Amino acid sequence: MSGHSKWSQIKRKKGLQDEKRGKVFTRLIKEITVSARLGGGDPGGNPRLRAAVEEAKAQNMPKDNIERAIKRGTGELDGVTYEEIIYEGYGPCGVAVVVESVTDNKNRTVSDVRRAFSKHGGKLGETGSVSWLFEKRGILVLEGGNVEEDLLMEAALAVDAIDTQKNPSDDTWEVHVEPFRLEEARRKLEEAGFRVESAMLAGVPKTSIRLEGKDAAQMLKLMDALDELDDVQNAYANFDIDPQELQKYVA
Repeated sequence: MSGHSKWSQIKRKKGLQDEKRGKVFTRLIKEITVSARLGGGDPGGNPRLRAAVEEAKAQNMPKDNIERAIKRGTGELDGVTYEEIIYEGYGPCGVAVVVESVTDNKNRTVSDVRRAFSKHGGKLGETGSVSWLFEKRGILVLEGGNVEEDLLMEAALAVDAIDTQKNPSDDTWEVHVEPFRLEEARRKLEEAGFRVESAMLAGVPKTSIRLEGKDAAQMLKLMDALDELDDVQNAYANFDIDPQELQKYVA
């Protein structure tokens, strides 16, 4: 499990995820709208939209909100036009960072993202500067507890999992699949009796940079600053920090 993934899971378990429900809904509405605009309004034929709708349902978003977001994306309803923009940059010690945003004002967003990088020892890079260091995957986080590893491995094989790994800091499991298999994998794992805590598309680093001390603290501050931006949907990086040190920074 990458350092960034471990950091995200520890924050979630400690109840320190910075988003309030309203912010979660805003991010999901943007994702649903953009997904419907790019791939059509039928979740059955649009895997990205289907994943966003399932996540919205998991967050108890009202059905009417979901339907309106889809209709705005397909043009059936008037509304704000969102644009998907991906930024790439570097954190402390040359850590590669990818920032996925959805915005109605790209000048505002690039200014906010650049400021976050500059304030926390990083810098914004050119398009394509670091994205090649990541492989896009569907990532499912499963509740740990009394998971029987043999049964999980059997279920993972059934969904053609790329990787299955345990996070020793909180007993959760990650199952990695090809992006187009994300919702199929969620469904089959739940049918097999496993509790899926989250399912998302994210970049998994091909190589990682180990951070310690002040560099680790500054990197985590940068990731927090990016996560707090309203237009940022997701941010991931190729840092690795010892789990015990991670616990100290998010305590």
